[in-house]
Amino acid sequence: MSSELLPEAGSSTRVQARFSETLRTCNSPLVRDKLTSLQINLGKLCNQTCVHCHVDAGPHRKLENMDTATAERILYLMANTSGLRTVDLTGGAPELNPNFRRIVTTARKQGLEVIDRCNLTVLFEPGQEDLMDFLDAQGVRIIASLPCYTAENVEAQRGSGVFAKSRQALKLLGERGYGTRSDRVLDLV
Repeated sequence: MSSELLPEAGSSTRVQARFSETLRTCNSPLVRDKLTSLQINLGKLCNQTCVHCHVDAGPHRKLENMDTATAERILYLMANTSGLRTVDLTGGAPELNPNFRRIVTTARKQGLEVIDRCNLTVLFEPGQEDLMDFLDAQGVRIIASLPCYTAENVEAQRGSGVFAKSRQALKLLGERGYGTRSDRVLDLV
């Protein structure tokens, strides 16, 4: 890295002062708006081990999962934040966190939109046999990730069998109206 890109020692105060002065000059104060969306990372536990994962999530990350005490604090925040409209659940595979369903159910009872960032294959994991029913019953919006439209690329990134399971999950979600009904939103990214 070029030395001209590195900050000088003690320069953060000068940078902050220049930034504040620039805002004053432009007459553009930064003001925090109301919190309308809350993205919650439930941990690094995942049923896949993707080579491109930026958090290195996987089946081996069992200890880095949101605990019940933290989930309680999140539920308190959700109940006491006026203007909150959306709860966006992410992680490795957020559905594998034992607090996932409670957070979803509580958010939906509060009238909040819930987004599940789903890797699709988690729907077929042992212990998750009713997950699709749960997501459907709660009206959860699903943002499903599929890195490519070819089996070869998906399998190279996510492992053997992931492409077929993902296609099967999309088919089953489609049969429930996901992707075709306005109250069953499915975004494929």
